[in-house]
Amino acid sequence: MEAAGITQLLVQWSEGNQAALQQLTPLVYDELRRLARSFLRRQAHQHSLQPTIIVHEAWLKLAEREQVSWQSRAQFFGLAAKLMRDLLVDYARERRAAKRGGGQAGLSLSVAEMYAGRGEQDIDLLVLDEALHRLAANNARRARVVELRFFGGLTGQETAAVLDVSEGTVERDWTLARAWLYNELKK
Repeated sequence: MEAAGITQLLVQWSEGNQAALQQLTPLVYDELRRLARSFLRRQAHQHSLQPTIIVHEAWLKLAEREQVSWQSRAQFFGLAAKLMRDLLVDYARERRAAKRGGGQAGLSLSVAEMYAGRGEQDIDLLVLDEALHRLAANNARRARVVELRFFGGLTGQETAAVLDVSEGTVERDWTLARAWLYNELKK
């Protein structure tokens, strides 16, 4: 189904139509799994999380949101990316606490995605999350671009739709945010 059909179902769901929710679920489930797989593929270390678990947890949180006035498919997937990030950070915190400070949730950030020509490097998901909070205090849109692109696996075009900005703006924010994060994470 095209984006307009998904948007229509989202609007109907936000108006209380439970039949729309039932129609929507299979349409967005595969896309949510793709987003979760995209993020998990970047992880350097094995762990027990599977894309299905992340999707189910995110879906439960999305379904609990009664006050959301869905306006577009992009808005929905943007919120889903945020929820997935939160779930992964919570998981990393639990692992660290369970291992008394050890067991970092490492991420493999490819050349194209984070370090632009500096090679791959493993980083701690919690350190990345803290850096993203600092970036958000500095420039909220750039932090959101990282969240959508890195955690959500959205393309530049999809990110632009979620943020209601041009693709060029997203690409500039993506480049500047990666450079800023590189400097923060190497400290």
